[in-house]
Amino acid sequence: QVQLVESGGGLVQAGGSLRLSCAASGRTSSTYNMGWFRQAPGKEREFVAAISRSGGTKFYADSAKGRFTISRDNAKNTVYLQMNSLKPEDTAVYYCASSPYYTVDLGSGRYEFWGQGTQVTVSS
Repeated sequence: QVQLVESGGGLVQAGGSLRLSCAASGRTSSTYNMGWFRQAPGKEREFVAAISRSGGTKFYADSAKGRFTISRDNAKNTVYLQMNSLKPEDTAVYYCASSPYYTVDLGSGRYEFWGQGTQVTVSS
């Protein structure tokens, strides 16, 4: 069992930055690949970024490439999502999730444990 708690969301103007954190407790988070997803009102949950156990492999959605950076600190059991150049279309609830599988996956169905989410609102 892994408990995940996101923080760092908030209201920011377009062009601004936020850093989301996901603190893991329970089973050591370094045994999991980790991902960030988001869900906007009326839309499906979508993949944002993922990172391997070691942090050596990262994947990004096209919408996040060049603006968002995923990282992790296994000593702190924490995963981060640095978001720069934010746009109004980035407005959503952001969730972190853990995956026990060997490969780094982009599909939400491959993630086992989820946090409660943190709201990110970008004003124009």
